[in-house]
Formats: sequence, C-alpha cells, structure tokens
Amino acid sequence: MSFDNLCKLLSEKYPAIFASWVLGTPQTNVKVLKTELSIEPIRADYVTFLQLQGRILHLEFQTQLASTPPLPLRMLDYWVRLYRLYRLPITQVVVLLLPSAPETTIETSFNVETTRHEYRVLRLWEEDATQFLENPALLPFAPLTATTQPQSLLQQVVQRVNQLEAVEQRSEISAYTQILAGLKYNKELIQRIFREGMMRESVIYQEILAEGEQQGREVEGRSLVLRQLNRRVGELPQDLQTQIESLSLEQLENLAEALLDFQEITDIDAWLAENR
Repeated sequence: MSFDNLCKLLSEKYPAIFASWVLGTPQTNVKVLKTELSIEPIRADYVTFLQLQGRILHLEFQTQLASTPPLPLRMLDYWVRLYRLYRLPITQVVVLLLPSAPETTIETSFNVETTRHEYRVLRLWEEDATQFLENPALLPFAPLTATTQPQSLLQQVVQRVNQLEAVEQRSEISAYTQILAGLKYNKELIQRIFREGMMRESVIYQEILAEGEQQGREVEGRSLVLRQLNRRVGELPQDLQTQIESLSLEQLENLAEALLDFQEITDIDAWLAENR
C-alpha cells in the first residue's frame, strides 16, 4: 500500500478525528464525499474530501512538494471544482509528512497576476506527538511528529499500539504505523522495536519470565510455547514436539520471541536447525 493511499484510507475511516486535528476544533458531524470532480479528466485518488457543517474540508497528504502539475495549481483547481459542485466555503489543508530540503520554499498560495488562492500547509514534523499518541486513529502518524529522540518516540508508539485492547484494531494500527514509520526510520530498527514491544506485552513471554524462579519452569515454558505454536501454525507433528520439549529454558525464551514471526511449520523446522 502506498503512503498516499494509506493516509487517504485513515482519513476516510476516521473523518471526524482528522477534521478535528487539522482544524484545531472538535468536529462531530463529518461526512466523506465520494466525488471524482469529473468536469475534466482528473482523479482525486489520493485526496480526501470531507463535508462539515456548512463547509468542505479538502485534505491532501504529501511526502514531497514536487508534483505535476505544481501543488499550488492543483489546490486552485480542486477549489474551483469543489465550489462549482457544492457552492460551500472550502478549507484546504496540505499535510507534509516529511521535511523538505532546508533551501526549499514551501508555498501556501497560487499567484499569477491578479489571481491569488491560499491554502494551509501543516508540517507533520513540527506537530506535538502527544495528541497522536493518545488517539489510535492518529497513532500511525506519531513516528513522524516532532522529537529530539526519534528512537525513544518510536518505542513510545509501539507501547501505545500494544496497549490497544481489541486484537483486530491492534494488528491493523500496528501495520499502518510500521508503514508510515518506514518514511523516517530504518526498516530493521522498526522491526526490532516492534518485536521487542510485542514481546514485552506477550502473555507467553510474561508467564515464562514470571515463573523463571519457580521449580519446574522448563515444563511450564515448553507448554506455553507449544500452545502458542499450535495457535499460529496448527497442530505440530510429534517429532517437532519432541524437539521442542528437549530445549533449555534459554532456548525456549528465544523461541518464544522468534515464533512471533512464524507463518507455517517450515519456519519452526528452520529455527530448530539453526538453534540446536
């Protein structure tokens, strides 16, 4: 999924939250407008149009300023088409996901002779991370917000993701967050921090560690790991169960972390071959 498509998906899934964020005031009655603006051959595939009370909100997410036609002309074009169709006031907000080069001029208007059209530009890297960390709908954007300690911010984001109670929502927001974090962070760092965060919240991992000083911890650890493996890849053949039952506690803890990435039984075979 492209970054543009993901931003459009999130803003249309949570329209009131996004409208409240970019406008800075609570918005409740918000409707997503599905329109192609088809007066001329133009497709608004990567922008979001929201109808508020007596107003249209046009949201556009950009990873870079350069475009064809230029961004100021596109914003004017969208405004004219929207106004022709709805005859309502229109607020246009461009959300820049990544900083531009220092010498880049970020334009906020279209100007040719006597024609002038203005729009807002919101720089995500200047936004306070707090509101993004507190709202699941905005959480995927949190890694791109203002910080002097990027890795620490990413760890906070992962912690918030893992605190989401609904499993489906947690999985979905985690995936979206990792995609957008990829704009700024190294892929290996993202995977490592998310894996570590998942482990800290993992029931199996917590149970193994909590019983680490208790007699018979190897037996309980094996049982927990086997149950988790059965849930992820299906019932294990007897030979695999036997191999896992012979692992040390340290090996079981390593397997408890590794199994988060397993998709099929062959992943278990490969891990055992490398770690025996």
